[in-house]
Amino acid sequence: MSEAIETQTGANAKFKPRVFSGIQPSGGLTLGNYLGAIKRFVDMQEQGIETIYCVVDMHAITVWQDPDALRRQTRELAAGYLAAGLDPSKSILFNQSQVAEHAQLAWIFNCVARMGWMNRMTQWKDKAGKNAEKASLGLFAYPSLMAADILIYHATHVPVGEDQKQHVELTRDIAAKFNNDYGTDFFPMTEPVIEGAATRVMSLRDGSKKMSKSDPSDMSRINMTDDADAIAKKIRKAKTDPEPLPETMDGLDDRPEARNLVRIYAALAETTPQAVLADMGGRQFSEFKPALVDLAVDRLAPISQEMGRLMQDPAEIDRILAEGAARARAIAAPILRDTYDIVGMIRG
Repeated sequence: MSEAIETQTGANAKFKPRVFSGIQPSGGLTLGNYLGAIKRFVDMQEQGIETIYCVVDMHAITVWQDPDALRRQTRELAAGYLAAGLDPSKSILFNQSQVAEHAQLAWIFNCVARMGWMNRMTQWKDKAGKNAEKASLGLFAYPSLMAADILIYHATHVPVGEDQKQHVELTRDIAAKFNNDYGTDFFPMTEPVIEGAATRVMSLRDGSKKMSKSDPSDMSRINMTDDADAIAKKIRKAKTDPEPLPETMDGLDDRPEARNLVRIYAALAETTPQAVLADMGGRQFSEFKPALVDLAVDRLAPISQEMGRLMQDPAEIDRILAEGAARARAIAAPILRDTYDIVGMIRG
């Protein structure tokens, strides 16, 4: 991964390698958030690349949020970042609403992006469904704000899951149109970074559905606040099939639940699914699940405990977020100023 990020070529050669990504504080953190995002964020900060990570609370209010719950969830997500190993001295960590430049650049991009582009976003179609006319304008324009989140830092790389890849592609379209409209090469062509053994973690009850905090069954997910006993219980009761594990990944093609557990094991063990099968192939789930329980408890229980400790001191979390916001603003403000100059806006 580091080689791909450190080496800039073509249109991006002039830009400093910089990583940006964010997560919505719209509910409890799950194993899917950890493996698909936060763990990767922590790994990236150790590569010597500038990393900026955000709690995207402005995105969260595209659907109604209880204000007290939003504050609590914002702090809980920040605690999750920190407990998982994100170091505020190595990475910039902040909540989006403290850096006004995100919203200011988003308005410029609202005037660059086309309605047809937004209508094609699959997440808009999925979330709005048949009630599109009752959905908020913010939900429709969500990808434009996401583009601003990324480009206000001239981020060259964004670690995302497959479900967000389309939004990064839209970010590139907006950057390209802005650059073309104003005859400049001001914004980079941001690259999505999609890799890892479990960038898309599935439900423990249905391997065809993504693990989600909105699933009515708590047994469908591992919450990052679950203690060791809860983690063990959920893995032991995870849906499987009667067949033993195969020796190659091809043998998991029609076995979504088995494939999900193998990928989770690989991600937690920092290995590949094929390596897991090379070791575990031929074994029944009665042998595999206890090994997965031991691994998951070893990796996840300390994070849960640390999150609990951090949440006892909300003022310290707020201090870290405020310091991160000041550092983020120091990068964002000059980029917004230059954007205004390019567009032709008069500033005092």
